[in-house]
Amino acid sequence: MPRPIEAEVDLSALRHNYLLARRHATRGAAGARAWAVVKANAYGHGLLRAAAALGDVADGFALLDIDEAVRLRQAGMSQPILLLEGFFTAADLAACVEHRLSVVIHCLDQLQILRHARLPRRLPIYLKLNSGMNRLGLVARQLPTAREHLAAIARGGGSDGLTLMTHFAEADADGGEACIRWQLERFARMISDWPEAAACPVSLANSAAILRYPATAHDWVRPGIMLYGGSPFASEDAASLGLRPVMTLRSTILAVQEIDAGERVGYGGTFVASRPTRVGIVACGYADGYPRHAPGGTPIVVSGQRTRTLGRVSMDMLACDLSELPAAGAGSPVVLWGEGLAADEVATAAGTISYELFCALAQRVPVHTV
Repeated sequence: MPRPIEAEVDLSALRHNYLLARRHATRGAAGARAWAVVKANAYGHGLLRAAAALGDVADGFALLDIDEAVRLRQAGMSQPILLLEGFFTAADLAACVEHRLSVVIHCLDQLQILRHARLPRRLPIYLKLNSGMNRLGLVARQLPTAREHLAAIARGGGSDGLTLMTHFAEADADGGEACIRWQLERFARMISDWPEAAACPVSLANSAAILRYPATAHDWVRPGIMLYGGSPFASEDAASLGLRPVMTLRSTILAVQEIDAGERVGYGGTFVASRPTRVGIVACGYADGYPRHAPGGTPIVVSGQRTRTLGRVSMDMLACDLSELPAAGAGSPVVLWGEGLAADEVATAAGTISYELFCALAQRVPVHTV
């Protein structure tokens, strides 16, 4: 018998969340299209699983790795595929051309490489402007040089259209439109003396902006965490946004310990019982992807009822409180996050975000789809 832990991926929920993102975008901008962001192995859910769920509805796929982009093409995906960090060396361009990939250009070095490449086919270019995230992107003083490179690339037949993009740093904050207005204003100033920019498509909105500021949708939006049923907001849960959980991490109670008041549980004895306590031992630990730093008291669901974890998370096990669940015992089903227990709630208790929970799912955990 296999170890009693598994992750369930609900492909219908993934489709629902993608279509919800696109509906929000088209309310803000008629004709807006949505990249399905499937980077990091579709946020831990499985690249090809996500592609199978979205292949007939997604306008395009966005990710980081060229190898993953090639896998999508080999799986029969014909939609546009966007490399969110573009190419890394000149040698990458052959694969970009062969597999018809769109590339994000975020620095002058990439433009220079593209300018001097002799490509047999044009590449769609997304020019990333740094409007304040200060991660990737060109700043205002670099734009004259960038425009010179772009003109030369166009003359040489290397460009198949230009889209302008930026990334919001605070769209998930609770400060209203002021959280994005300053970046929109900076973005507008950066292109104000660039006449050709007015005719370029634009890609601005991430999950938070799609949900809260649909007017930023424009031509292409980039839903990420919302596809997988996570909320981009600390103050709003996913269910209230109409999102459905995609990944549910399930396990089983392995054993039950009956301890007296004053006894401790787990490494370091960080939980001390204040009364007689029934302790359930769950087949899940940090080697499965459950956060080791999740404190005692993190919510968990046993036999459909909420309870709490006790003490420290071990490599292969964690403990939970069964004192108020007399019918629960060895063999009882457990939900660590997902259906019936939002991953965002578990992540908040652990001082992290649902993105990390999903991406940290260990390879040893079996995954099946529904």
